[in-house]
Formats: sequence, structure tokens, C-alpha cells
Amino acid sequence: MPTPVLHTDRLRLEPYRPDDAEDFVTLFTDPEVGRFMGDGPLSAEDAGALFGRVFSKVYANDLFDLWAVRHDGRYVGHAEIKRTDQVDGHEIVYALAKPAWGGGLGTELARALVRYGFDTLALPVVYATVADANDASLALLGKIGFTYERDIAEADGTTTRVVAARPAG
Repeated sequence: MPTPVLHTDRLRLEPYRPDDAEDFVTLFTDPEVGRFMGDGPLSAEDAGALFGRVFSKVYANDLFDLWAVRHDGRYVGHAEIKRTDQVDGHEIVYALAKPAWGGGLGTELARALVRYGFDTLALPVVYATVADANDASLALLGKIGFTYERDIAEADGTTTRVVAARPAG
């Protein structure tokens, strides 16, 4: 099933378009945005290659749902929900460009991803993996009902926190 378009009060999540390449590269190369993502901010070359794989691998093989996030028609971030062995389930991943920080869009985005996981994918649990130093994301996820599951000790000496949300009731 192709990635669907999702709507919140202020956001539109839709499949990436080829003309999103520049915005995607800018997001994934930003040092502040990327410091807690994967191995950190990407080089422009690596971010461009990753953007290419969105189409050649993820969408072409219907691997998982992956969205460009727009606010008032402008690209403001990235979102995905995918199965991962690290948590033995589905995890949400999201990032917002710095101009979109601080206005509640991250909370709105995370809620939409969790709702999609429960309502559309019928998941019993939705996970997130967050660097333990990423206080803002941990607070945001705690605010919307995620609870601590466990820590993962990373090879570089850092710790990743696994948090989980379960449907109410």
C-alpha cells in the first residue's frame, strides 16, 4: 500500500516529491537537527544519496511509510514509521527544521504518527528510540503518553532510550 497523505490541524504529511530534494538535504545536513539522528548530521552528498533511496528503495518496494511534512504548504520536516529489530516492533522517526521548532508542531506530528500506527497499522505498541541527551524529544514523547521501556548502550558510549506508547483503554 503506498504511503497515504495524513492531515492534522496544521500539518500535511505526504509522500516526498522529487522537488523536495533541496529541503531534504538542508534538513539532514543541519548540525542542530541532525545531532541526535542516527550517526549525526549527514554530508550533503550522503543526504542526497539518502533522498534518492527514498524513491529507488523505500517507495519503489513499499518498504514503510515515509513523509514530507508541510505547514502552510512549506516543507518543515520529515516523518516515518517503520519496523525495526532494535525494538522488535514499529518505531516513529521525525525531524523538524529549526524554524518549525517551539510552536507545538513536533507534538502534533508525533501524535499523528502514533495515531496512524494504532488506527491504520493496528499496532499494539508504537516505539521511539531517542538519544538520552535529547531532553526535548523525551519530554515531548512523555507528554503524549510514551513511557520508558529500556536503555540501549551504544558502541560510541552514548545511551539510546527506548520509549513506547500503547493504545488507551
